[in-house]
Amino acid sequence: MGTRNTIFFLFLLGLNHSLFAQEIPVSERYFSMGIPVDTLKNPRLEEVSGIAFSQIHPNLIYAHTDSGGEAVVYMLDSLGKEIGKIILKGLKNRDWEDIAVGLGPDGKSYIYIAEIGDNLARYSSVYVHRIPEPRVIQTLIEEKAVSVELNYPGGARDAETLMLDPLDKRLYIVSKRDKKNNLYSFSWDQFGNKEKIKLDKHLEFPFSSSVAGDISKDGCHILIKNYFAVYYWIRKEGESLTETLARTPVSLPYVPEPQGEAIAFSSSMKSYFTISEKRFNILPVLYRYPSKK
Repeated sequence: MGTRNTIFFLFLLGLNHSLFAQEIPVSERYFSMGIPVDTLKNPRLEEVSGIAFSQIHPNLIYAHTDSGGEAVVYMLDSLGKEIGKIILKGLKNRDWEDIAVGLGPDGKSYIYIAEIGDNLARYSSVYVHRIPEPRVIQTLIEEKAVSVELNYPGGARDAETLMLDPLDKRLYIVSKRDKKNNLYSFSWDQFGNKEKIKLDKHLEFPFSSSVAGDISKDGCHILIKNYFAVYYWIRKEGESLTETLARTPVSLPYVPEPQGEAIAFSSSMKSYFTISEKRFNILPVLYRYPSKK
């Protein structure tokens, strides 16, 4: 998207978002304002569209770029410096938009990569790929992914948000371009299924343009962000994820980014992180938002 088109798009997005945002003032009860960790100067990481923290290696960040980038998951340290990469053999990066880390049906930890970007709503199917978390960090790892092919009820959608719920054992996708974004899901035991899986639709959010999300590894805390805000829910005991997300969220602190499309809880769940793609010649900055609990 060109610079002028990007500015115009964000302007229209801001108008659409403003009414909902006015109803939910930013709260610093749970997390503090973002602290810049470091500026990413690696040209391979200028288009990061998804980040997630390892559940095996403390402070290890997995990241990927979006359409046109390598079919690679980058491994970063807590300052955003590249320390290795995982090549997904046999795959292309059509439009990877988010990443999640968590358990699978066999009790092992996996990395889930969402090939769900579709700006023009032209693809009949989208995909989520799964690879095991590496037990040992190396500068170069190759993995063959296991994938699931997905269809939306009602036709193609653009989406940039993938979340794994460890409590109900489902993966959730949030659409982006609807006036009110929709929540969809599928079971985590569908990987390797040769048939197309139709996503289940659950609810509509009162906001639009969702670009990233994450669920804490205990399943009790949920984040969804768009270009202007970070929304936060705390799950009550015995509550389903859809019941939680049907409630009005809290708006958390967010340092405005030129095109922020990634968010993740830290391994310790004591903070969340965001990062932008490079836009307007502004290099991406990794921000950390510390918990007050």
